Amino acid sequence: MNWPNGLTLLRIVLIPAILYFVLVPGPHFGMIALGLFALAALTDAADGYLARWRRNETNLGKFADPIADKILIISVLLAFVQLQEISAVPVIVIIAREFLVTGLRTVISTQGVVLEASLWGKLKTLSQIGLVFVLLSQSAFPWDAEGVKAALIPIVVAVTVISGVEYFYRFRKLLRKLS
Repeated sequence: MNWPNGLTLLRIVLIPAILYFVLVPGPHFGMIALGLFALAALTDAADGYLARWRRNETNLGKFADPIADKILIISVLLAFVQLQEISAVPVIVIIAREFLVTGLRTVISTQGVVLEASLWGKLKTLSQIGLVFVLLSQSAFPWDAEGVKAALIPIVVAVTVISGVEYFYRFRKLLRKLS
């Protein structure tokens, strides 16, 4: 266990607390959920930076970091589906992309190839974090986020789909060879 892996573990441990403060009504719970999510998002940025800077990249970190990211984003989005703050359709698209890209990572890893995050993958993550911030902020602060959500959700879905297609396009030759 090193610092970057510890930050990834912290992100996973924060998820139930975030969900509690999103789903259970209480005074200032929206602000607490927003603050915890911000902390979790910061650990995502910090763990990768620390791992590269300190040359502490581990197989555990390469596996756990993207899984922690996916669990964090998907669980909070599903909580907002339950609260009827977002439609299930964009969340299903996001989940499907994550399963497909994780499957791609698994298949190409059998050939010793590591699927590094692309620019589109990073934009996907940033856009999804932005959407979650908007959803959380509307419960933390009194403001009408409907217009922002209506504009942001199609952008997030488009970037999510484009990033998935880009990964498959980049590894199309290897996938043909394996089929």
